[in-house]
Amino acid sequence: MKMPQLLILLLIILVHAGAGFPSDRKPASGRDKHVSWDDVNVVAHGLLQLGQGLKEHVDKTKAQMRDVNIKLKALNGTMAELQRRQQEQNEALKARREEMDEREKMAAELAEQVRVRVEEVKKQNEDIHSRMGKLEEKVEEVLTEPALDSNDSDPSGASFIQRLVAAQGRRIDQLVEKIKQQQDKLEKQNLHLQALQSKVAHKRVKSHRRRDEETALRGEPDQSTATLGLARDCHDLFAQGQRANGVYAIQPEGSQPFNVLCEMTSEGGWTVIQKRQDGSQNFNQQWESYKKGFGSLNGEFWLGLENIHSLSKQGQYILQVEISDQAGEKQEARYQFQLDGEEQKFALHAEQDSSSGVQEEIMSTGASGVPFSTADSDNDLAADVNCARLLSGGWWFSSCGEANLNGRYPRRPGLLRRQQFRRQVIFWTSSKGQNYSVKSTVLKIAPATIKQ
Repeated sequence: MKMPQLLILLLIILVHAGAGFPSDRKPASGRDKHVSWDDVNVVAHGLLQLGQGLKEHVDKTKAQMRDVNIKLKALNGTMAELQRRQQEQNEALKARREEMDEREKMAAELAEQVRVRVEEVKKQNEDIHSRMGKLEEKVEEVLTEPALDSNDSDPSGASFIQRLVAAQGRRIDQLVEKIKQQQDKLEKQNLHLQALQSKVAHKRVKSHRRRDEETALRGEPDQSTATLGLARDCHDLFAQGQRANGVYAIQPEGSQPFNVLCEMTSEGGWTVIQKRQDGSQNFNQQWESYKKGFGSLNGEFWLGLENIHSLSKQGQYILQVEISDQAGEKQEARYQFQLDGEEQKFALHAEQDSSSGVQEEIMSTGASGVPFSTADSDNDLAADVNCARLLSGGWWFSSCGEANLNGRYPRRPGLLRRQQFRRQVIFWTSSKGQNYSVKSTVLKIAPATIKQ
């Protein structure tokens, strides 16, 4: 309140105080008059003190208002600075997202190039196997012709075979060298791709972390949601409502996620661990390949001993073996199944399941299990021979004469049956001693509860 307003207020109070004394009454005595002026003085003195107090209050209020104005100006400056920084951060995030999108695009292009190269190498590999098959057939046809007439001899034929074999050997060496070169290029591109993917993932983590920090600073709730866990196996997918056959991602307990081929039946979901049908995939692989897995889930493949072990160690599992021979006859059998880890050489424990109703035994192991064996890791139970090297492929060999469902795929069974290396193809020996050459195989596993 300003000073003129205070003076006017004081004058109004004085006028009202004066009007309180009656003007028409007779003059009072000197004592009464003196008392009245004392009252007026007291009132005036009180009014002066009131005015002084009001003035001090007004001055104090003005000082507080000045402080409030100064703080408001500082707050406005801080808000403007925060808005400027927020805009700069948004622009920086936008630039980072564009950079990440560009890197992801480059990674996708590189991945496509790698896929094309892999397909080229695969075709070359198939071409080599096709040529080898044709060469074997040619050699067998030539070798079987003299057997028709033991009195005839044809030295020129043997010389022709030697030249043919030598030419084919040189051609194979050239193709193998090209494949090695392609593999070297693919490995370099894979390393480059992994580096790009690592950078993109690192950028994405930093971006998400910065976004979370900004969200926390703004006091906003976190809008992100936790991803759902993957199924433990195909039967777990079946329990979740999946009914279509196909390739799915799973994650067994204590393992990294990987893709599998699932077969859904009325009983439940089966996880396929091996499939052979046309000979498009070479199963004559080394230990590391059988450990990690190879082939295509959409064609022929081996799931990998590590992956199979990660499934098996989750509990009691059933192994179902389905085979079809060259005559079209189908056989299947179920086993109580367990696979040890690499420390025990992935030893297989398989006991035929009597509840399946199948009496034919396609494969068997002892109570202690049979280790897995390959040409470069001889773990079979035969003391004097490497069964994997003799029979081709990798398998749980207790001896070299019972079964090998990972042998070479038969090209022309009629001819191969007459040669000593006929046992290198897929085969199994029945309980009656009859030896069968197999055309297709499927090995799949499911939890033992699938019978219930």
